[in-house]
Amino acid sequence: MEKLRMLLNKKWIKWPIILLVIGVFFVILLYGFTYLGLFGKLPTKQDLSSLKQTEATQVLDRNQKLIGKYYVYDRQPLKYEDFPQHLIDALIATEDVRFYEHNGVDNRSLLRVFFKNILLQDESAGGGSTITLQLAKNLYGRQDYMLFGILINKFKESITARRIETIYSKKEILTLYLNTVPFPDNTYGIESAAQKFFNKSARELTVSEAATLVGTLKANHYYNPRISVRRSELRRNVVINQMLKYNFIDEEQAETIKQDSLILDYHSFNHDMGLAPYFRMQVKKELVEMLKAIKKPNGESYDIYRDGLIVHTTLDATMQTYAEEAMKEHLTNLQKAYEKSYGNQAPWKTLSATFNKAMQNLSVYKRLKRNGLSDNDILDSLSKPRDMELFSWEETKTAKLSVKDSLAYYLKFLNTGMLSIEPSTGAIRTYIGGIDYRFFKYDHVSQSERQVGSTFKPIVYTAAIENGMKPCSYYDVKAITYTNYDNWTPTNSGQEVDENINYNLEKALSHSINTIAVKVLNDTGISATINQAQSMGITKDLPEEPSLALGVAEIKLKELTGAYASYVNQSKAVKPYAITKITDNNGKVIAEFKPEFSEHKAYSDYTRQVLLEMMKATINQGTASRLRTTYNLKNAMAGKTGTTQDNKDGWFVGITPNLVTVTWVGNDNYNIGFKTTGLGQGANSALPMFAKFYQKLNADSKFNNITHIQFEKPSQKVLDDLDCKLEKEDNFFQRLFKSKKKKKEFKGN
Repeated sequence: MEKLRMLLNKKWIKWPIILLVIGVFFVILLYGFTYLGLFGKLPTKQDLSSLKQTEATQVLDRNQKLIGKYYVYDRQPLKYEDFPQHLIDALIATEDVRFYEHNGVDNRSLLRVFFKNILLQDESAGGGSTITLQLAKNLYGRQDYMLFGILINKFKESITARRIETIYSKKEILTLYLNTVPFPDNTYGIESAAQKFFNKSARELTVSEAATLVGTLKANHYYNPRISVRRSELRRNVVINQMLKYNFIDEEQAETIKQDSLILDYHSFNHDMGLAPYFRMQVKKELVEMLKAIKKPNGESYDIYRDGLIVHTTLDATMQTYAEEAMKEHLTNLQKAYEKSYGNQAPWKTLSATFNKAMQNLSVYKRLKRNGLSDNDILDSLSKPRDMELFSWEETKTAKLSVKDSLAYYLKFLNTGMLSIEPSTGAIRTYIGGIDYRFFKYDHVSQSERQVGSTFKPIVYTAAIENGMKPCSYYDVKAITYTNYDNWTPTNSGQEVDENINYNLEKALSHSINTIAVKVLNDTGISATINQAQSMGITKDLPEEPSLALGVAEIKLKELTGAYASYVNQSKAVKPYAITKITDNNGKVIAEFKPEFSEHKAYSDYTRQVLLEMMKATINQGTASRLRTTYNLKNAMAGKTGTTQDNKDGWFVGITPNLVTVTWVGNDNYNIGFKTTGLGQGANSALPMFAKFYQKLNADSKFNNITHIQFEKPSQKVLDDLDCKLEKEDNFFQRLFKSKKKKKEFKGN
């Protein structure tokens, strides 16, 4: 005893022991302070019993396929039963092989880490953190406590982990962990990661895919398979070796997997990218408005970014894919022809008047002008280059451009809108609001109003037939000057016609004769035509002038589509809609939506059948005949082409019994049209997108219910009333009288 006392009195022994005791006391004291909450409130057992994590709102297509999400943290929860066993095995083998043996903190692992990692500097010993400790960190994060931050955070996590273990079973802990753990690209939870990197549910992950995702947990960015497939493969193989080591797989299976290349099917659910971004943004806008009137059981408002809602939509993801492919194929080629047609005289060149006007309309130009800068100073400011990402049909590229250069670059691009709906309900099946949402945010389906051109003519003819005009009424094609409308003289642009020939209504509509459309409007009356348009769902105020017949009215594509649906929906217009129901994160329906359409017919069955026959003629021998000749489409179809003044807008409406599609193409800058009618007419600019879309539908037997369906058979009276020559020639006296009748007043009201 005396020798021990003498030994302890030696300074080189005494002070280390004192320091050790002080250190242990300090650690115990720090742990006690942490336990008592002096460094922040610890979650109680009650808090842990009612864990509620932020969940992404999911957007599903009509077949329950995930097409988008709204989130702060990209997270989708699953049940334990949804996890494949090899996913659990990979996680445990890699992250916490003694998971089923400890109570949240693995003391044996901690001792191993202390002696091997700290004393022997052996990094192969691992980190000693358990799945439960990681879960505690995932749930509550870490805070900055300055000098002893790491130690305090570790204490908080260990206390929380032990509490979690007393409340939840091991299966429940694994479920919580896999639903909250962060994966690469700001993705939280295994389901979101599986959807993002492999385009499948976590239920369907292979051993290799599961090992890949588990492998990223060590370092999300470094092992991100999107960034480096090779690094991710190497890390996957480490996980596979761990599974082999702990007998979760055999050696043959391990070697087979390690020899396989990693294949990703990456799908970003970023709002700007992925399938149907314009549609998803429109759904989001509608959802926000809908949720204002819906409350949770506790009276709180729903949060689309946090509450894990499920939004069921009408969109068909496969049809949308075909539509987007068709759009890209057509617009890529059309853009090249468009630029070539202008050559060096392009209006988007920096010295053109169109360019200067567009530049002066820029918000940055107006701001600098308000700040008192001179035109030269503004021009200097807008000429400073910077790195920017640019849209291109080939691939997105980065270049160093000024605001001025960027404007010149983007002014040249044609844009588009395309909508397909089920005519009996208005359910939206495809929705393209523009060529690329990342660079062109403006939605040409729901926001844009453009002149509709000749696509308005069927409404004029509908009003005429509904008001008693006979289908076999004949009109001459001769141009007339309307003296009471500033001597306005509508002509048949680009069409050579014999002025001594008279067309019946079918020929006039199918060949889109402007002069006859105005005459039909004159005889029917502007008021009657506007009333007809309103009964077909057109809400826009229409101009009360004869040019209405030629489509000078600016109407939203969505409204026009709903109006045309009436021709295959028992004469009833519909309102295109996107959302069918909304459920909460427990699957309970909190809102349900039904189609909106008028209970009253917009016109008679007779009128509908007559117009449908006329628009069939447009496809079979009229302005849209290239659907039959060039694209070899055999489907039962009706439709109408449309081109506006100076070739600013190209339109096509395609009608089949179970699908109505409207396409539009034009430049966002209304001062820039197509160089020629041959290039800009709807049959060339808008129709091919529809044609390519239907070629893809025809090749997929899944859509036989759309592509193989025939129109209703018209009544015998309709067939009899249309049974007349398409055209007839004037006799001598008619020609003599017509030569003198060159001017008249427009009296349709």
